[in-house]
Amino acid sequence: MKRKLLQGIAFSLAILVHGSCGEGGQAEQKKESTDEQTRIVSLSGTTTEVLCALGVQDKLVATDVTSYYPAAVAGLPKVGHNRNISAEAILAQRPTLVVALREQTKPDLVEQLQTAHVRVLLLDMDYSVAGTKKLVAQLADSLGVTGQVGTIHAGIDRDMAGLAPANGAPKVLFIYARGAGTMMVAGEHTPAASMIAIAGARNAVSGFEDFKPLTAEALVAANPDVILMFDKGLESLGGIDGLLNVPGVKETSAGKHRRVIEMDGQLLTGFGPRVGAAASELANKLNALNAN
Repeated sequence: MKRKLLQGIAFSLAILVHGSCGEGGQAEQKKESTDEQTRIVSLSGTTTEVLCALGVQDKLVATDVTSYYPAAVAGLPKVGHNRNISAEAILAQRPTLVVALREQTKPDLVEQLQTAHVRVLLLDMDYSVAGTKKLVAQLADSLGVTGQVGTIHAGIDRDMAGLAPANGAPKVLFIYARGAGTMMVAGEHTPAASMIAIAGARNAVSGFEDFKPLTAEALVAANPDVILMFDKGLESLGGIDGLLNVPGVKETSAGKHRRVIEMDGQLLTGFGPRVGAAASELANKLNALNAN
């Protein structure tokens, strides 16, 4: 009888202990999921801009060097250029999530981050207005912050509705420069070529994809009506006068008439929420040159 009583007491205590541990464990788990601070590292100026537009700017702890818009992110730690970033630089920021564009991110970097138990969100980018909208929606859905998607899409639509396409579909050559020693022209299926088309103009070169080195012969053969550059790229050459000293430029229609357009790099080719504003700015500048 005494033995049965002791067994009953032990059984009851076991139930109480088990129940207490279960409740304590659930409470601790709930606290962890509720209080854990999301720490995002963004490896693209485009994803950074979208994250800010979605209202999660306060979760950003670091970005790559192409992320300088909006101005509030300029002061965040930089982990390097998106095409040449080490896992160590990212992990030093103690991220819980890394957001990047798939085409700009090396697979071994992704593997290193995942091995360190950091979630990596890779997004595919189609350089078009529809592609931008899709990117916004996918990123918002992945983070569970879809409240601003409609507003962002509506803003893009308003900007596109105000677009006045370039008159006469001028031939535009985009030149990427980092000083006279590094000059490339944008071929087909590049962000620059896509933006030129959206603005109502034509890419002055064809027959190749991505970028290729600028040569005087190819420049003269393309004979662009307008040369388009990043503002920092034109600055690296010493402005328009410096550009005109590049072999072949003076022989083109653009060079003869000093028809050169400079634009902010992230705005022009980022294809973020300002894609419509970028296309409108480019079209307006092309029309202004045409009117002179």
